[in-house]
Amino acid sequence: MGKSKHVAVEEFSARLRALKARDGRSYESLGRRLNVSASTLHRYCSGEAVPEGFAVIDRMARLCGADEDERRTLEDLWTRADRSRRPIPEQEGVPEQEAVPEPEPVPVRAHRPRTRRRLLAAAAVAAAAVGLALVPVHIRPGLPTDPEAAPAPTAPAPPPPFTWTADSQVWENGCGHTYLVDRAPDRTAPPPPPSDAAKWAGAHRAVHGEETLVRISVQGRSPSAAVLLQALHVRVVDRAAPLPWTAYRMDNGCGGAVTPRHFAVDLDRPRPAARSVDGYDASGEEGRTIPAVSFPYKVTAADPEVLLVTARTAACDCRWYLELVWSAEGRSGTVRIGDADGRPFRTSGIVGRPVLAYDTPGGGRWITVENSGQSG
Repeated sequence: MGKSKHVAVEEFSARLRALKARDGRSYESLGRRLNVSASTLHRYCSGEAVPEGFAVIDRMARLCGADEDERRTLEDLWTRADRSRRPIPEQEGVPEQEAVPEPEPVPVRAHRPRTRRRLLAAAAVAAAAVGLALVPVHIRPGLPTDPEAAPAPTAPAPPPPFTWTADSQVWENGCGHTYLVDRAPDRTAPPPPPSDAAKWAGAHRAVHGEETLVRISVQGRSPSAAVLLQALHVRVVDRAAPLPWTAYRMDNGCGGAVTPRHFAVDLDRPRPAARSVDGYDASGEEGRTIPAVSFPYKVTAADPEVLLVTARTAACDCRWYLELVWSAEGRSGTVRIGDADGRPFRTSGIVGRPVLAYDTPGGGRWITVENSGQSG
């Protein structure tokens, strides 16, 4: 790396260090919010490495309160640093074509007159061919008679250049959620810990009540080629009246210092859309806004992204999917994201339904929220 290359990387890393110093948070704290390790972030700020894409740096700048001009300047510095680390391929001369040797003449065998034995053998072969032609052949309808006319098998489409997982059993702040269950309280188990939410919901055939939180983790397959996430759409495939079941709350009120950034979905709208919403961090002395995710967005193997979707309804029993639009290296497509086994997510309103909470101090039983002595 020449001197000019060192200068480009140093200018870029110096600007990152200035942003971090102004923000005041540690590498660990920033890394958790950016979904990168503290050691990786330290390498960026020290100039030991330059990130493959600008997306993680843009998120860091937003998180540290950089304005639009600062982010534009930072992107210019990243572009120069990124170019400085890529070697310029040398142009090689085009090799001269080798002379193709002339084909050697093939000797022609001299013609020999046919003997009587050969003529008799040829006659026998011709008679056998005629006999085969007279054998009846049964052709099954619908099958091609000409092998060349048969359609060629279609090659399967290549997988998208990224992997993803979806978890719909996410509770607000890790403790608050409501399920609709078609069971009496004496046949309903106590609330599980959040880690066992999927098992509890499956055993009770529970449906998300009023709200469903989905956490989507997206990671590129290539460490260098970025995948551009273009948009996130919502597709409702079925609407019905809210379920007439009992609503069971998994908590009696809980809260957290951090409201994560997320995509809000109103399932009661005729055409629901995923609207990007800022988060808020109240853990410090002064509150801090967590900038919302804005599309398009880049991911690689080293720079994944976690998307949180919050879908709400009051007036329907809705079944719905998410559709993630992507493009990469001349390809594009849409991935449909659903619940386990490819089923759609399901959310039902709870308006007018009895709401129960678990009263652990009172002997461990389900009671109505009005009698629980706690507010929701």
